Amino acid sequence: MSDSGERSEFDVVVVGAGMAGLYLLKRLRDQGMSAVALEAADDVGGTWYWNRYPGARCDVPSLDYSFSWDPELEQEWEWSEKYATQPEILRYLQHVADKHDLRRDIRFETRVAAARWDDEAQRWRIGTEGGDELVAQHYVMATGCLSVPKDADIPGADRFSGPTYYTGRWPHEGVDFTGRRVAVIGTGSSAIQSIPIIAAQAEQLTVFQRTANFSVPAHNGPTDADKRAQYEADPAAYREAARWSAVGVPIEPSEISALAVSDEERDAAYERGWQEGGLFGLSSKFNDLLVNPVANDTAAEFVRNKIRSIVDDPVTAETLCPNTFPLSTKRLCVDTDYYATYNRDNVRLVDLRETPIETITERGIDIAGTGGTEHLEFDDIVFAVGFDAMTGPIVSVDIEGRNGVSLKEKWADGPQTYLGLTSVGFPNLFIITGPGSPSVLSNMVVSIEQHVEWVTETIERMRKDGFTTIEPTPTAEAGWGQHVNDCADITLFPQAASWYMGANVPGKPRVFLPYVGGVDNYRDTCDRVTAEGFLGFRLVGDDGEQCNDGVVNRLQHDVATMLKLMAELELPPIETLGAAGAREFMAATNVMRPPGPDVGEIVDGTYPGADGDLAYRLYRPATPGPHPVVVYYHGGGWVIGDAISDDPFCRDLCDRTGALVISVDYRHGPEAPYPAAADDAWAALRWVGEHAAELGGDPERIAVAGWSAGGNLAAVVSQLARDNGGPALVGQLLVCPATDLSKQHPSIHENAEGYVLTKSLMEWFIEQYAPDGSSPLASPLLADSLADLPPAAVFTAEFDPLRDEGNAYAKALEDAGVPVTHEECRGQTHTAFHAVDALISPTPHRADMADAVNRFFA
Repeated sequence: MSDSGERSEFDVVVVGAGMAGLYLLKRLRDQGMSAVALEAADDVGGTWYWNRYPGARCDVPSLDYSFSWDPELEQEWEWSEKYATQPEILRYLQHVADKHDLRRDIRFETRVAAARWDDEAQRWRIGTEGGDELVAQHYVMATGCLSVPKDADIPGADRFSGPTYYTGRWPHEGVDFTGRRVAVIGTGSSAIQSIPIIAAQAEQLTVFQRTANFSVPAHNGPTDADKRAQYEADPAAYREAARWSAVGVPIEPSEISALAVSDEERDAAYERGWQEGGLFGLSSKFNDLLVNPVANDTAAEFVRNKIRSIVDDPVTAETLCPNTFPLSTKRLCVDTDYYATYNRDNVRLVDLRETPIETITERGIDIAGTGGTEHLEFDDIVFAVGFDAMTGPIVSVDIEGRNGVSLKEKWADGPQTYLGLTSVGFPNLFIITGPGSPSVLSNMVVSIEQHVEWVTETIERMRKDGFTTIEPTPTAEAGWGQHVNDCADITLFPQAASWYMGANVPGKPRVFLPYVGGVDNYRDTCDRVTAEGFLGFRLVGDDGEQCNDGVVNRLQHDVATMLKLMAELELPPIETLGAAGAREFMAATNVMRPPGPDVGEIVDGTYPGADGDLAYRLYRPATPGPHPVVVYYHGGGWVIGDAISDDPFCRDLCDRTGALVISVDYRHGPEAPYPAAADDAWAALRWVGEHAAELGGDPERIAVAGWSAGGNLAAVVSQLARDNGGPALVGQLLVCPATDLSKQHPSIHENAEGYVLTKSLMEWFIEQYAPDGSSPLASPLLADSLADLPPAAVFTAEFDPLRDEGNAYAKALEDAGVPVTHEECRGQTHTAFHAVDALISPTPHRADMADAVNRFFA
């Protein structure tokens, strides 16, 4: 026995001896730190020690679901199957513990009763159920995400006189169901894995299903030859690719929408995925299955049709078809012959939505049948009712931080973490794969290794720099929580009542628990936090403290991803292309964008501009007219763009408002500098006002709208209409408007680079159009009076060089007594709003724009 079994003070106390606990001990020992792991079981293994139900195996390929930090281990361990079973994974972890002599630093059969932060001593005091107290500078929860089985919330669950089993607490000696009448309650992952095996043994098996789940075939067997070859060609490169992948497995992400191909191509891709099997075979074929409900339903219906083709009885097949949530928004299950099991004569499926359980009795289960109560007798009942996931294993231990506040109390309304690793008020507490990290949405081994390495490197850095405590700031924690929610909100995940949302535990707050932004983005975030002087952390030592407060990942996730992809293209700055080159570039770019929604009719025509005819495009709703009218001015810095350059946005505005949208062209600089664009914009408004009725519009309900330079023109013509007695406008929608060309507001410096519209590009635009910019016809913010203008809706983006002048115009309008709706769009950029069907996070803002326009018309 090492001294860890006798001493009571350590640098680090770890709770858990699963994959994370083992790697932590190895890393900490190599760093020369004293550490001990406290483990409730009598051996290592964590979830693979406890979960021994029939058919238990990993749903990530074994080659990927293994440690990468020991090259020698990778060479000496050969996995017997593509998806290893629980006994094999447990043997693997036991081998790791033996190989690195880790057991000497583990106290088995030791449960933590409570842990308390001693602020005076700057140490954690950890009490065990056996009455021991351990003191540590750092306390690490490595308790896993699925290690607290949920109790059965079923009436009479404790009345049954026969044996009952929980898949999460299976007898280690195993169970023989030969000749038995068995009930399995639940159809989640553990049930789907165990049901085929139980059915092969039992005389009769009755499955009680509350919610049908999607499951795909494992096609288990030897390790895939192509994967093995890819790995063996360069193991280090393979592992590095996994670390920087979205899910922790090196899969090439699709760049194709499920809706961009024919039905035949799409079904062929799904069939290939079905034959590949596993978690990623089907879900990796298209890039929008988790963000677009229409795309998702194509995949969901493919799986439902597979179920119908496998299960002989049509009624049973339909009962097994999930219809209440999108595919993969609950954990996708991976099975061997699950659906085919229902073709066996000894298997019955009970749909609890149709015939719910009334109570469990001493000898069986009473269900509410169509003709009254039906009593079913059983010899054994298996509860496959899941886990109190992610937060349960952490708050089940009494952890008390500063000022006597427990973590359970702090998380009463949902977990609050920074990076899923730390929490305000709990210094030197680290959580491995906690809520707010990729964890269960990834290959857990890759996520575990990344967390362990970040924690141990942080502790080592603290020692080197003389810091004794580390704790996140409230600002950083709140910002991370917002980012986690933002990422979830652009997906379909929140639509499912899943354990990802805590929905399987009565009374648990309904919040999305993991981080859906991807393993790669998360790793990059953690690296940036460290590189930026532990951004969002306060570190304290004997010689002082360090705090670089702030929020990491302030951009909306999809916007950041788009910017990253654009940066990788290394495109030349638009202002270096000249006016003609910039226009060609914009036209070429626009060809590749999604078209936006269909509208009733699109008509192209011309109107008389101030110096000759100019083009317009009219978007007509499918509903009967006459319609209210929006005169729309396109963006492009008064240099690029035309009547159709904002086509998807105009379609979206027409679709959402039911208004007639008329996008008008205007002359551009440098060929036609100021005031040409303003003159044409004014001519367009007057022409529409005169011809609204013949265009199918209502001349009494005309509004103007514009984006960027077009927002500038919409504001200008609103002032001209006021000053010239009409046309009478009911409102003005200004999206990221340029309102003051005469001076630079702070945001043009703050957001000078990296957000498509740059400071240098904006300055180039102004130079081509209106270098002076002091006239109200160029800078509407400089008008002598803004009183008596039509109601305005002003939308500005946080990461936009024009943000502050848009905000200033909204404030000036309000000060002048103009009714103003002003929406400052967090995490958005100047160009994001027009990326219809390409970016999801701006969608609510476009809905708000339409609502504002409809209020004008009302």
